[in-house]
Amino acid sequence: MATGLDNLWVYKLAEDLEIKVHEITKKFPKDEIFRSVDQLRRSSASASNNIAESYHKKSIKEKECFLTISKGEAEETKRNIIKSARKKFIPDDIAYDIPEQYTTFVKRNKCLHSLP
Repeated sequence: MATGLDNLWVYKLAEDLEIKVHEITKKFPKDEIFRSVDQLRRSSASASNNIAESYHKKSIKEKECFLTISKGEAEETKRNIIKSARKKFIPDDIAYDIPEQYTTFVKRNKCLHSLP
């Protein structure tokens, strides 16, 4: 039975997006491993990790801080996916789908600010 974070739809979305980003960056040019690939993987992981970190914080102020960071990391990932498509590292359909899902994530993440 799923408990805690496993019940948060927005957290599961962030994890799923992290895996998608990891998979698509495997096909990037080798000379982008320490540039675009590293940056995309780190920011996508940070989006979900900051939700996880906020989950057990006691104060609302602390929770909000981590959730705000999470939204910022999601926006960074979204913008870098779009730029990667412009650089022809990924197909346009993926460059449309993943940013749309990150937009949904950011909107849903706002709802977490009201959780205890």
